[in-house]
Amino acid sequence: MLFENGDRIVFTGDSTTDADRGRPVGEGLWAGTGTGYVRQIENILNVVYPDKLFWISNTGCGGNTSLDLRNRWQNDVMNLNPDWVSVMIGINDIWRRFDSPAIRSLHVYAAEYKQNLSEMMERTLPVVKGMVLLSPYYIESNREDSMRQATDEYVAICSEIAKKYNTVFVNVQQAFDEYLVYRHSSYVAWDRVHPGPVGSAIIAREFLKAVGMDRSYI
Repeated sequence: MLFENGDRIVFTGDSTTDADRGRPVGEGLWAGTGTGYVRQIENILNVVYPDKLFWISNTGCGGNTSLDLRNRWQNDVMNLNPDWVSVMIGINDIWRRFDSPAIRSLHVYAAEYKQNLSEMMERTLPVVKGMVLLSPYYIESNREDSMRQATDEYVAICSEIAKKYNTVFVNVQQAFDEYLVYRHSSYVAWDRVHPGPVGSAIIAREFLKAVGMDRSYI
């Protein structure tokens, strides 16, 4: 596995990462890392590797776009001196175009999304062991749906950035697509964005596969 004993792993992004995490930094007991996929990853790592200690921190922030994340990057990521950084961002860049179409100042279009991701990569990679980039996703099997089409565009950008900077990439959209062959999206999330327990487990599983956890455990 990529993570080593004592590593600090900072997870950041929007509400899908936030999941009611503690403030100012989500870690430790009680609210801690929240109730989403970060918590599930933390639990599994502690169960499978009881002989190792991983410092898991969550600085996800509900409602954030990639622009919002870029603007708080220094405080919520760099200042924490992480060994590894995991990022999942982009769905609000897309969603605001659909739920707030008239407020164009909230929209983050593809070119800006790509630039924001690139800037965060370039600032961070020189001072960490590595980064994990998780794709945005929309839990919708109809690929003709306009929001799903937009999401696919951003997933492709995310994949391109991961390849360019040689970082770990987790295609969360693909994982949900495979699940939706058997279950309707409403089983996971009525709004098709906030993943709930089942969706969080899917994300956690794909993340742990990508960082090299023994497949027999996941």
